[in-house]
Amino acid sequence: METLKAQKKDSKTQNSIRITGAEAIIHCLLAEGVDLIYGYPGGAIMPVYDELYKFQDKLTHILTRHEQGATHAAQGYARVTGRVGVAMATSGPGATNLVTGLADAQIDSTPMVCITGQVTRSLLGSDAFQETDIVGISTPVTKWNYQITRVEEIPEIMAKAFYIAKSGRPGPVLVDITKNAQFDELDFVYEKCTKVRSYKPVPTPEAGSLEKAAELINSAKKPFIVFGQGVILGEAEAELKAFVEKTGIPAAWTILGLSAMDTDHPLNVGMVGMHGNYGPNLLTNECDVLIAIGMRFDDRVTGNLDTYAKQAKVIHFEIDPAEVNKNVKVDVAVLGNSKETLRDILPLVDKKEHNAWKAEFDKMYQIEYDALIDKDIHPTKAGLTMGEVIEQINLASDHKAVIVSDVGQHQMIACRYAKFKQSKSNITSGGLGTMGFGLPAAIGAKMGAMDREVVAIIGDGGYQMTIQELGVIFQHNVPVKIVVLNNDHLGMVRQWQELFFDRRYASTVMTNPDFVKIAEGYHIQARRVTERGDLQEAVQEMMASKNPYFLEVKVEKEDNVFPMIPSGASVSDIRLK
Repeated sequence: METLKAQKKDSKTQNSIRITGAEAIIHCLLAEGVDLIYGYPGGAIMPVYDELYKFQDKLTHILTRHEQGATHAAQGYARVTGRVGVAMATSGPGATNLVTGLADAQIDSTPMVCITGQVTRSLLGSDAFQETDIVGISTPVTKWNYQITRVEEIPEIMAKAFYIAKSGRPGPVLVDITKNAQFDELDFVYEKCTKVRSYKPVPTPEAGSLEKAAELINSAKKPFIVFGQGVILGEAEAELKAFVEKTGIPAAWTILGLSAMDTDHPLNVGMVGMHGNYGPNLLTNECDVLIAIGMRFDDRVTGNLDTYAKQAKVIHFEIDPAEVNKNVKVDVAVLGNSKETLRDILPLVDKKEHNAWKAEFDKMYQIEYDALIDKDIHPTKAGLTMGEVIEQINLASDHKAVIVSDVGQHQMIACRYAKFKQSKSNITSGGLGTMGFGLPAAIGAKMGAMDREVVAIIGDGGYQMTIQELGVIFQHNVPVKIVVLNNDHLGMVRQWQELFFDRRYASTVMTNPDFVKIAEGYHIQARRVTERGDLQEAVQEMMASKNPYFLEVKVEKEDNVFPMIPSGASVSDIRLK
């Protein structure tokens, strides 16, 4: 045995190269197939940046204008490609500026690896210049993190970081590297990680769970599917479509599940949640079997848990056992990757049609269309609406664009009215609701999908949180399309103030700059629309452009987003106005 170990060690030594830890980081990234990094240099990470300079032909670094922008760009890249996004920053404030993006990626299950520099090992704990305990700070908002203090740790920890970020339920990983570990040398050998002791990324389905689920589905009179981003992360779009079409069950999406199924599919009945469609929300409390696929029963989906789907048997297809029975008590849990579990249950379910049940969704949609949708996308009033802007983008893009939305009223309007024919087309900040996400995420999405049109839908508030990332668009000529729906307010907060705070508009009125001039200052073609008669032509001009394009649309200041379920109310209490 000792001889075999020695032979294995000798073999590794023969294949190794003697390099610094900083160069080892670059080789680790290349071994993981990374070709694009977003980041911002500084003292504690400078050795890695120095090595990065030597590998410019293999690894592209994008200098964002803020470290938070680097994380959101990495998220956009990851969401549109399915690959691990990578961001890099220095110690201290550089590292702490990553935290919002880490938290966003954690709650939205986005695979990302963040690399931060750290003061040298001998100075740890001494309050040295730009020292922060980023491992301690980021622990609650990462899937895993680790501080490397010895150069020999680099290959194993980097391999583990990428494996953990991408496997099972994806998430962000942070690796903090002291400066001495970057300068010291090692005999470098890299082996990709394929397993971690005690970490089981994909759980084994419980015996009989598929059969129990199939039995409930086959006997149901009013079954209802709600699918989430787990379908997209598991690359289970084809399996979902086959399952829906064989069973004939109406299916609705969460905002992160949007685009997993074509929006014009006859069994796709719309969006659930606070600003979701009338029928899917109302009929949640009338179905007899609720089938949740790759979603986590977020409070914005369920409303008041005391009244949520109490009449239904609940089946939960889920990869993360921690999500099962966390919010909603389920009758059958089907653990595993949705691609595999949906494939395995397909032979067990009967081919059916639920025409009378589906007709109830159609009836509810017509009520909503007459009361709201038609007025949103085909308005006759003087002011421009957000809905008609989204509709014009749908028409100009033939429903093929990637829509990246920021957070607020425009986000809900985009999720309600954007139409998709391809998965990984709706990119937004779901669980954390991060204003400022949209612009840098659109940059990352475009760099990950240069063959697709990428349109950022942003409000005037969130836009100014990361507006400096226009510098990235200018420097690298990233042909992303930016649409700012400007109502001169923090629109969603203003809506809540109107509805629940007796119209006390505290700190929600925005005095905005000239967004067109700012875009032109970055040498980006820009245009402003204030009249309906100019909207269609302006959107068509934007979509036809091969270059970056900024379009500001002045929309009504006090136009609310409905339907709406008040916070904490039952899904049955959905308001149409």
